[in-house]
Amino acid sequence: MTTSKKLPAHERGSGNIFADLGLPDADNHFLKAQIVAELYRLTSERKLTQQKAGMLMGISQPEVSRLFKGHFREYRVDRLMTFLTAFDRDIEIVARPRDKRARKARRGQITFKPVAA
Repeated sequence: MTTSKKLPAHERGSGNIFADLGLPDADNHFLKAQIVAELYRLTSERKLTQQKAGMLMGISQPEVSRLFKGHFREYRVDRLMTFLTAFDRDIEIVARPRDKRARKARRGQITFKPVAA
């Protein structure tokens, strides 16, 4: 006999927690968070200390620590992208027509898709 538990009331998220929370500039903040997550992944994958990651990116260890703890509001997207290039990553920006179903939306979508080495 199987019993199914009733789920509490909930909503499906949009995929952008910052937008779901109603924060201003949510798309930009989400993009930054994705880039920082990739920087963290690359640092971990290469088994770098925060000190060595900072040397690679040109920032101090305390700045790396703050960055990885989610305090990245002070950084612009282009600066975070230069950090990615320090990890031997190429960055490609692609503009394409919006999906027909999404054309009614007011704004386009910005996505970040890291590619495995």
